[in-house]
Amino acid sequence: MVQFQLAASGPRGRTGAGRKIYHLLRAQIADGTLQAGARAPSTRSLAAELGVSRTTVTAAFEQLEAEGYLVTSTGRVSRIATPLTAPATSELPTIHSTRSAPTLSTFGRRLQEIGLPAMLHVEPTRFDFLYGAVAHRDFPTLAWRRAYQTELLQQQHRLYYAPPEGDASLRSALQGYLRRARGLACNAEQILVVHGSQQAIDLCARLLLNADDAFVFEEPGYLMARCCFEATGARCLAVRVDENGLDTSSLPQDKSARLVYVTPSHQFPLGGVLPITRRQELLQWAHSQNAWVVEDDYDGEFRYGQRPIDALQSIDGDGRVIYVGTFSKALSPQLRLGYLVLPPELVTVFRQAKRLTDRHAPVLEQRVLASLIESGNYERHVRRMRRENERRRAALLDAVARYLPKDAEVGGTAAGLHVVLWLPFLRPKDEPGLVTAARQVGVGIYPVSTLFAGSESLAPPRPAGFILGYASLTVEQIQQGIQTLGRLISTWSTLT
Repeated sequence: MVQFQLAASGPRGRTGAGRKIYHLLRAQIADGTLQAGARAPSTRSLAAELGVSRTTVTAAFEQLEAEGYLVTSTGRVSRIATPLTAPATSELPTIHSTRSAPTLSTFGRRLQEIGLPAMLHVEPTRFDFLYGAVAHRDFPTLAWRRAYQTELLQQQHRLYYAPPEGDASLRSALQGYLRRARGLACNAEQILVVHGSQQAIDLCARLLLNADDAFVFEEPGYLMARCCFEATGARCLAVRVDENGLDTSSLPQDKSARLVYVTPSHQFPLGGVLPITRRQELLQWAHSQNAWVVEDDYDGEFRYGQRPIDALQSIDGDGRVIYVGTFSKALSPQLRLGYLVLPPELVTVFRQAKRLTDRHAPVLEQRVLASLIESGNYERHVRRMRRENERRRAALLDAVARYLPKDAEVGGTAAGLHVVLWLPFLRPKDEPGLVTAARQVGVGIYPVSTLFAGSESLAPPRPAGFILGYASLTVEQIQQGIQTLGRLISTWSTLT
């Protein structure tokens, strides 16, 4: 008989004692103390020896049998199963530096080589000009809660997976909204609801690019989009941007270019709005190249002083533009809902890819959004946010003029929720140092340098630049933050 001893301080109830018996037996089977083919201890005698009920021991034996450690049959004694090489659960596996690790796929290796930047997990500063962030207080909490409760209480025949393209009510509501707000004509069948614009971009990359292709990208541009395209193995053909957005006169005549990514309504990060002549040149180039155009309209609703410019897709007569929209800026980036408007020939394959990725986006949230759009609450909210963010933008421009050096310049102010601050008396190499120093005095600013794809040593000289998002701050915080930054810069400029 193998001797067992339950710790006096350990759990003694049915669950605690049974778990300990299970682990003790399993450990002795794994290390060979109980040899393969040997008779297992009698449940009756083991229960008497350990001072527990036979039911507790029997439950432990049944678990060991289910996992293959014991072999039992009616009318026969239980025996130890064939020797196992698995370690006991109490033992931690030892990782040897010389072991041969399983290899990654080509895609996985490319991701390692890209070296995606770490997520920003630093503590928020007192005055954090974080771009992409919006104010919690701006979320339409009451309207959302009413619509959510209504949808939650709707009786359904059953709970099952939804279509990968998204809930019909949201796609129908989006069809009308996009025509009114963005001048975009489509039918509901062309709309695919996704988990934010990032998933939309990833689907475009995986479905439209091969490793021997190339893609045209704004320089500087949205880093996470560039990483998605580079992960396919395709080459990046960076094209510079100016105050009007992508310089279409510099578009490459490279037959391997299969896709161009643009942010025409508010170039990210520099803020230019692509004029009609360049939009037409871009579409002509795409036609001659037989290439797709991915239009990322990440904050197109927010244009100040004039109505928002219609989407590039609205003048596309060739069916080459893939429109990417999101609710992250108007509602919340934590909502993780966005959408694609696809050319008809891409609808089926994008739906299939979405289904393989995650089946579909959350249905309840889709129906709530549909309700807000259909009731007019969403568009009223967007108009209110446009007015509120225009106040914030005006406060930022006023504070820069008042507290920063006279030669400081601000770009990209016509639209969107961020601007770029240029400091001509500093060089790009000074950006990291100023970012660190600003954080120490409670101001969060973000460098432009990280958004360039190529070597800046080959680009025309430029001053230090910083992205300032203002949608998550109050007017008072904006003014105080820029004033604090101004005091730092005056000291910094004397030291550098």
